[in-house]
Amino acid sequence: MTWVAAVARLRARREPGVLVTVATVRGHAPRDAGAKLVVGRTATWGSIGGGNVEAVAVDRAREMIAAAERAPEMLDFALNDKVTNRHGVQCCGGTVAVLLEPLPVVRAVAVFGVGHVGLELARILARQDLDLHLIDSRADLLAEERLDVLADAVAQVHTHHTPLLPEEVLAELPPGTHVLIMTHDHAEDAALCDAALRTGHLGSIGLIGSAAKWARFRKRLATEGGHDDAAIDRIKTPIGLADITGKEPATIAVSVAADLLRTFEAEGD
Repeated sequence: MTWVAAVARLRARREPGVLVTVATVRGHAPRDAGAKLVVGRTATWGSIGGGNVEAVAVDRAREMIAAAERAPEMLDFALNDKVTNRHGVQCCGGTVAVLLEPLPVVRAVAVFGVGHVGLELARILARQDLDLHLIDSRADLLAEERLDVLADAVAQVHTHHTPLLPEEVLAELPPGTHVLIMTHDHAEDAALCDAALRTGHLGSIGLIGSAAKWARFRKRLATEGGHDDAAIDRIKTPIGLADITGKEPATIAVSVAADLLRTFEAEGD
């Protein structure tokens, strides 16, 4: 398997990894500059030459994975018999610098409701490196020709047509998914809010709407849903930046996207 395919596999499985590259070589070394190795939690793909260099790189890569480190790191190796190595002697005679680049699991965002605002929001979020889930009970809003505007997306876009119970999708979303609720139906929004609070693996939860709408929802979530104040306070509403007050779909979408990106930064990118 090529290193490109290995990176793609890790992304598809939503598993972290580290890309290890021989950055520079002076003198003799097992591999030339540019050789690559992909390290996952339990498997590796490719090789940077074996021996101590590769073993130390794999050890360090897995430490980085365990610590969820995001900053790249350089390791230097002298390949001679005078150096005490952790995994045996390599005496090719040269020196090698190895670059370790973390491959974190990309963030995931789920947009429930792909109407005017939802589609504009999808167009913006599709330019980010994330997994973007678009969910709607109306099949025509998820039609291929309507979503052609996302054809050049950087994000991996997943569509979910849910004619009856869109809240069932919540259980299928990856851990940490940020949820934005903006369907065409207030009853659907209310059901999604209740179900989202009962789905423990989600990230942030946002709801579009007015203060009056939220007052009704908050009362129902407490009385009918049995949620306490701390749980209900997980839902952020209104979503978007307070100082952007325009009501055009594209303006609302920009505001919501900016607010979400700020949430990402608060998590620590």
